[in-house]
Amino acid sequence: MLYELFKYLENDLGLPGAGLFQFLSFRASFALILALFFSIIIGNVIIRKLQKMQIGESIRELGLAGQNQKAGTPTMGGLIVILAIVIPCLLIANLSNIYIILMLITTIWLGLIGFADDYIKVFKKDKSGLQGKFKVFGQVGLGIIIGSTMLMHDEVVVRMPLFDAMTGGYEIVDQFQVEEALPGGVTIKKEVAYVKSTLTNVPFFKGNVLDYKDFFWFLKENAQKWVWLVFITMVIFVVTSVSNGANLTDGLDGLLAGTSAIIAVPLLIFSYVSGNSLLADYLNILYIPLSGELVVFAACLIGACIGFLWFNAFPAKVFMGDTGSLALGGIIASMAILLRKELLIPLLCGIFLVETLSVILQVGYFKYTKRKYGEGQRIFLMSPIHHHYQKKGMHEVKIVTRFWIVCLFLAVLSIITLKMR
Repeated sequence: MLYELFKYLENDLGLPGAGLFQFLSFRASFALILALFFSIIIGNVIIRKLQKMQIGESIRELGLAGQNQKAGTPTMGGLIVILAIVIPCLLIANLSNIYIILMLITTIWLGLIGFADDYIKVFKKDKSGLQGKFKVFGQVGLGIIIGSTMLMHDEVVVRMPLFDAMTGGYEIVDQFQVEEALPGGVTIKKEVAYVKSTLTNVPFFKGNVLDYKDFFWFLKENAQKWVWLVFITMVIFVVTSVSNGANLTDGLDGLLAGTSAIIAVPLLIFSYVSGNSLLADYLNILYIPLSGELVVFAACLIGACIGFLWFNAFPAKVFMGDTGSLALGGIIASMAILLRKELLIPLLCGIFLVETLSVILQVGYFKYTKRKYGEGQRIFLMSPIHHHYQKKGMHEVKIVTRFWIVCLFLAVLSIITLKMR
């Protein structure tokens, strides 16, 4: 909204200073600050409303230190995060940008699924919440929307040399010449093209581009016709896995909000370099036109998560609930996919991965040993793994802080992969 307003003030009215709003760095900084303050301001309002409606968390007896003190703490606080992301984004971002549209759809879509789950738990007094199949259907539906849009929308393209586009059989949306600077001040002109493709970046390797159509190499020239099958499946798997991983991580005060804020920083950097042709060429990554606008969305995400920590840090005044956890996981997954960095997710979202694996291993080993020995055994004292450390007597503040440190290390390593080729 403000983006279009200031664009009008600059171009049509010639208002001095209005052009400042067209700078991506200014809008991103403004978005982060606005999301931060908005989450704090609206957070107080929402928490009071939740307390008045007596929307409190009922705690199962799990033998964890301090868990009884959390009984009655308002839940569904993810509304704070979602509103603090969506409203600043609507105000500051370019709403005609296809990447912003997809991210807003992701946020609201998964937010509604999480809200339905929390509503059933709180108001219907059903601790099982929304049936798992409906959650999966919602996540699969979102994956289909994102994957199909990336395959079909004319603005979702990557740039490559025209010769490679023609010989590779890609659908060319546009072609033109660009100048490339060589050592010694010499410039040359190159023929390039914007193409629809299922290309993605592969971290750590110099030849760092993978095309999902290569999975159908045996079909040769017909591979492009069937690539949608593996691509959309990949999108569905990533969105579902990361959103559920984030949901499992949301078990201690401040854990998910803090890790999500840290993860959002590399995503912001990836958005900036992927949307800048010079930096993308220098770093040997895919240049994705229009993706730079995701910098604004990532800034909103960072501000909203940090602002939510104002209330969610130990001892929490409000819990995020599935309303926020499913949305945050889906946001992170969707941004990584749109930026062609989904293969970095196991590293970037390492905390989510470990939390998920701890549950899978615990359940799998318990069932295996029960079937083999007649009595189920456990690998961890409790899963997800953050509860294992609680059972060992570690205070949750120390657990959260250490998880943040690990997440920060993984985030830095993810950024370094831009040069580790």
